[in-house]
Order: sequence, then structure tokens, then C-alpha cells
Amino acid sequence: MIRVLVAGLGNMGISHALAYHTGPEFRIVGLVNRSTPDLPPELRDYPLGHDYAEALARLKPDLVCIATYSDSHADFAVAAMRAGAHVFVEKPLATTVADAQRVVDCAVRTGRKLVVGYILRHHPSWQRLIAEARALGGPYVFRLNLNQQSSGPTWDVHKALMRTTPPIVDCGVHYVDVMCQITDAAPVEVRGMGLRLSDEIAPGMYNYGHFQVLFGDGSAGWYEAGWGPMMSDTAFFVKDVVSPNGAVSIRMPESARSDDIDTHTRTSTLRIHRVGAGDEDLNMADEPGHQDLCDREQAFVARAIAEDIDLSRHMTDAVRSLAVCIAADESVRSGAPVKL
Repeated sequence: MIRVLVAGLGNMGISHALAYHTGPEFRIVGLVNRSTPDLPPELRDYPLGHDYAEALARLKPDLVCIATYSDSHADFAVAAMRAGAHVFVEKPLATTVADAQRVVDCAVRTGRKLVVGYILRHHPSWQRLIAEARALGGPYVFRLNLNQQSSGPTWDVHKALMRTTPPIVDCGVHYVDVMCQITDAAPVEVRGMGLRLSDEIAPGMYNYGHFQVLFGDGSAGWYEAGWGPMMSDTAFFVKDVVSPNGAVSIRMPESARSDDIDTHTRTSTLRIHRVGAGDEDLNMADEPGHQDLCDREQAFVARAIAEDIDLSRHMTDAVRSLAVCIAADESVRSGAPVKL
């Protein structure tokens, strides 16, 4: 039985806590949040504290789930591993590449497992997309975006996230991670642009951005992300991978909406286009929803611990994907390309 401490009880933290609550491999020993959150009934009987360091020292968990704001990820993860715990940390791994590498180095040094919350790695449709794209062969063109027409409480969450992290970093790491899984080449250059479209966010921050990334094998990727009530929900979800031999694309129904959290991972139909052989549509109607994906993600964490799975490539990709997105933010602010 893996004894778990969950730090951070926003949307993702609650979802992960529910996965631990139902997962037979886990037992929650404590919850930590700066404020007192409105928890679902399943979680209300677990001990709730407000001091992470105190809870870590007192409870001595086997695993710490870190779902706090991004600027605390690195310090919380290192503290957990030094205390003897394995770590699951929501993306992004850190807010700087140096901090991300510091966390990975700590995992290697302590022998603790470090799993980063790249939920798409546990989605059967995205696994199929990656496999089909790799089968086509590179070099690749990646065309990916996720714009969210957020309002009310969701816009409040986005504004809170943007105190430290722009959308192209917070969401972008997911999709650069997909690029890294498809091409084994290292990213070498990033070019970004962004725009602040609301007076409700802090000066110096922007809620819309896009970037281009070049890889060592000649592959090129484009990613776009925007948050806020002003965003268009037309073409908000583009997921294409193109190669000399064809393309793999996610096709969404006309009814899909950008403010539906399940839309962010749902695929509906996977179209495989092969040059000279026509198109093949794969129906993905029975794919998992958001909570089921969180359950699968945490089941993988349990297997990684029990089976001593080698997470070296996982950690390398986590640092690389973050490095691309941090470079994109640097490029937005400087107006110049960034070499990696």
C-alpha cells in the first residue's frame, strides 16, 4: 500500500486525490492546501492541513502528489524526495529549466521515482496517434493548438495561473512532449510571439501566444494557446502531424466546445492519411474521460514504483518540453529566436 500526501487541491489536485481514493494501490494519509477548499464528499474525511513542510515531516508519505501552482513545484518535489518519498508532480515540472533539471538530478541521486503529469501519455487515442505518426516516418510538421474561451470561475483560475506562467508554457508542455515522443531528435531553436488581450491580467503577462520549434532532424512544430472570454472557439482544437508519407490528425465534432475540460483530451476520430493509399478513420467514441485518465495516470505511478520502471526518457522529455516552452516565452519577450 502506497501512502500518499496530496499537496494542492485545485481541479487537478482533486482529480488525482479521487484517483488515490479509489485506487487499491494507494492510501491517502493527508491533504494540504493553502486555503480550505470545497471538497467532494469522497475526500472530506481525510486529514487536511495548510503547511506542506509540516505535513511532509509528520506523515512521512511514500508518495507525494504535487498539484500546487507551478512556482512551488521544484522546491516541493525536491523536499519530498529528500524526505524519502516518490513524487508525482503536475506539469510544468518547474518554472525554469535549471529548476527542472535540479528536480531530475535529485530523483537520480535519491533513487526516487519522478512522474510528471503528462496526462496524454496515458490516453489510448494519443498513444495511437504517436504510434501511427512514428510509423509514417519523419521529418515531421506538427500543427497543434488549444485555445480556451474561458469565463467565470475558469477565467479566474486562468488569471491566477498567469501570475507566474503564460498559456504557451502551462499548456504547451503537453504538446511539445507529444512532439518529443514522435521525433527522437532534440529541439534546437524556438521562435515565439504573444499578446496581452485583457487588462484583467498583470502587466508584462500575455494570455495569447504561439511559437515555432525546430528539431535536429529537420522537423518543425507550431503550437498556439490562448485563454480568456475574448478567445474564438473556431478552430480552437487543431491536432495534425504531417510527414512525407502522409498525416495523422484528430478530427473533432462540430459540437465540441473549448470550455469543456474533456474536450482537451477527447479525440472523437483519428484520421490516418497515407500518400497513395487514401484515408482511414478510426472511431474513438469509447475513449476515457478526464477522471478515468487521472486514474490511469496514477495507476502508472503505482506500477513505476512497484516494478522499478526506468523513467529516464520520461524525465529527459519533461525537461526538453519545458525548455522549448520557456524558450518560447523568452522569444516572446525579446522578439528574437532562441537557440537551444
